[in-house]
Amino acid sequence: MNTRIQNLIDGHHQHFGSDHSGIRLFRAPGRVNLIGEHTDYNDGFVFPVAIDRDVLLAATPRKNRQVRIHSLNDNTTVTFDLDQMQTPVETWGIYPYGVASVLIQQSIGLCGLDAVLHSTVPIGAGLSSSAALNMAVATMWTALSEVDLSGLVLARLCQQAENEYAGVNCGIMDPFISCLAQRGAALLIDCRSLDYESVMIQAPDHVLVITNSNKPRELADSAYNERRRQCEEGVRILSTQLGGIEALRDVSIEQFMMCKENLHPVVRSRCDHVISENQRVLDSVQALKRKDLRKFGQLMNASHDSLRDLYEVSCSELDFLVHIARETEGVLGSRMTGGGFGGCTVSLIEKAGIDQFEKVVKARYPEETGLQPDMYICEPAAGAEEVLF
Repeated sequence: MNTRIQNLIDGHHQHFGSDHSGIRLFRAPGRVNLIGEHTDYNDGFVFPVAIDRDVLLAATPRKNRQVRIHSLNDNTTVTFDLDQMQTPVETWGIYPYGVASVLIQQSIGLCGLDAVLHSTVPIGAGLSSSAALNMAVATMWTALSEVDLSGLVLARLCQQAENEYAGVNCGIMDPFISCLAQRGAALLIDCRSLDYESVMIQAPDHVLVITNSNKPRELADSAYNERRRQCEEGVRILSTQLGGIEALRDVSIEQFMMCKENLHPVVRSRCDHVISENQRVLDSVQALKRKDLRKFGQLMNASHDSLRDLYEVSCSELDFLVHIARETEGVLGSRMTGGGFGGCTVSLIEKAGIDQFEKVVKARYPEETGLQPDMYICEPAAGAEEVLF
């Protein structure tokens, strides 16, 4: 039994007085999107991977309908009653409260429970710490209540919980990958049909390194809404010239090249990114299937350049991190990941070059920006599951 699990079990005994004989463990991972940015709300393709940073819960059912969940991260406890639902005081409590609420709306009979949680997903880094928490809680609750739901249904319910109760307008990608990821693989998701395919990352000599810029994302919400409107305007104009166009996903690169001069320059740039990014996602899947990591890295680089120049959602801090990465030997590709204006980069790096990369970033980035980076070396992890111990 590892130290983290032992700490959870000890915490459960300390706060709820149980022995460990009836305790069950559940986990759900955070994620990073390898490629496919700002394509989701255009009915396009995304290619995320679950990371080996997760939310872990130790839980026991209760005979009544009271819920008590204690966090080892900040030593706070959330309590509420499933028969008299009142919003918890603790900020993070809205997540398990929201999950319980949407499950109850589905007429699912939930049991009360005592649980202790610990998260290793960095908060506020764009690695889906909230989706991991929601999915871990949903996985725990359905198992303890002996309810069998498909992964897709669970992902939709967790998305609903975050939209309606946490007030975060997240898409389906985050709960989807947190639930359905396969160890050692990325997940190609069609955001229109929700069809998906696991693609093995066969790269034993390489790792993914996530670098958090720690730049506050001040413009993200307003810029997101503006770009969404610009994409919709592009669809409106293109649909008058091309039949059967419901979203930018339906426009090929060849069709766009024929019609692009009819678009306002800014709208043209936004559409150019989304249409080419969708193709990059599909090309990156084929590159991984061929074990062509160099090509995959080139597509990552092209994605960042497009996000910087056409979609204009990067920032000087992210651009500098990418610049450092591309100058460092052993880095095959690097790009911003997430909504932009801050957050993280993801880089594909030869294992032999990790130490040098980390040394260079930690020396040059603070000197250039005045900010301290956080770096996470990640392995592709499995989706939500019960953990046997």
